[in-house]
Amino acid sequence: MEETHEHLEARAAQLISAGSLFHGRGWMPATSGSLSARLDDHHMVITASGHHKGDLDQNDLMLVDLDGHVLSTGKQPAAETFLHIILYRRSADIGAVIHTHSVPAMVLSRVVVEAGLTLAGDDVLKALPGCTTHHDSVTLPIFPNDGNIPQLAAQVDDHMNRHPDTPGYLIEGHGLYTWGRDVTEARHHVEAFEFLLDCELQRRRFDP
Repeated sequence: MEETHEHLEARAAQLISAGSLFHGRGWMPATSGSLSARLDDHHMVITASGHHKGDLDQNDLMLVDLDGHVLSTGKQPAAETFLHIILYRRSADIGAVIHTHSVPAMVLSRVVVEAGLTLAGDDVLKALPGCTTHHDSVTLPIFPNDGNIPQLAAQVDDHMNRHPDTPGYLIEGHGLYTWGRDVTEARHHVEAFEFLLDCELQRRRFDP
């Protein structure tokens, strides 16, 4: 576990930085949202429940294995921890998962009546996997908010079995989930999605 502990310190620092950035932009108000990073094939580090994302330190993060067992004594994982776990289980190429709780993600997840929200027509799309021009598009599936997290996780997993290139998703009234090969890439995806969601929300105000 020495290698895991070495990764833990580095990954924790990256998640702390990301939490501060996203809180400052209004995407993780108060204690909302969650951030995690893979440590190895069996472990991840994730923000503990109830901690302010703008003021994170090492004590606000915890070690969890990919079976859902808490390995940090005295710490409570966020309710949505299993939504992170299922992504790490899906692919070794997923190295970080981030959940934000911004106004655009919240509003659009509640007003879009379709099963998914399609984003298109902006150069920022090129920051997302599979997009090379503004002519490309990305569809974020929208899942009903379900307090039964294992059941919700199963819905997400089933969707991704059918659409393995999905780069993120929305939960109604709960926000955005996206991921990347590492924390840096996941941060880029968050920034791209949040910009595109904000543009979509503004566009709908002018063209309802």
